Amino acid sequence: MDKDSILKTYGFYAPFYDVIFGSWVNHGRKKAVERIDQRPGSRFLEIGIGTGYSIPLYQPDVRVTGIDISPEMLHVAKKRFPQERYPQVDAFIEMDAQNLEFPDDSFDAVIAMYVASVVPDPMKMMQEMSRVCVPGGTVLVLNHFASSRGILRGVENFFSPFSKRLGFKPDFSLPHFLEMTTIEVKDILPVNLGGYWKLIHFCNEPTSLDGDHSGGASINPQPA
Repeated sequence: MDKDSILKTYGFYAPFYDVIFGSWVNHGRKKAVERIDQRPGSRFLEIGIGTGYSIPLYQPDVRVTGIDISPEMLHVAKKRFPQERYPQVDAFIEMDAQNLEFPDDSFDAVIAMYVASVVPDPMKMMQEMSRVCVPGGTVLVLNHFASSRGILRGVENFFSPFSKRLGFKPDFSLPHFLEMTTIEVKDILPVNLGGYWKLIHFCNEPTSLDGDHSGGASINPQPA
């Protein structure tokens, strides 16, 4: 994956993105937003906000900043969720998840839904998410991760060479992703159809000195 291919693919997806990645994976979005403490005035950052499908899940008295690298996706989000009708929307901003233009400790929670397998450098994205989240705050990653075996693994391997055209990496490894993180995992929840996607709940604190990034969570709580 590279920036040019991401821009091209998601510019193409924008008009019908919700048809492909909308209601049938919204269970994961709902579970993610349920994990954050929506106290009035709380500040949240959603990485890869896309068409803004998750906006109605947030309470109207919180402040949500959504960023995305695709101007076409953001155009849809701004049109569908104007601030005068959705007061929880603070801003939709064109921005690279690997280089967030916010000061340290800017948000109470930072969420990335269906984007970790899209960015060229997931480790850099996680470092940036941790940086802009307050210490002890919530960092959430919702994503598809590669199956450990069986037919699905074969399908993922088959489509892996077509990552640029698909717009994501089908063989994205959960163990490898956890190894690159530097903050503690609270738990991992299987979501959506058959638990094929995982919601990873991080606490924005450094990992333990023994190098175990999982915080006691099972890396593969429900084999796919």
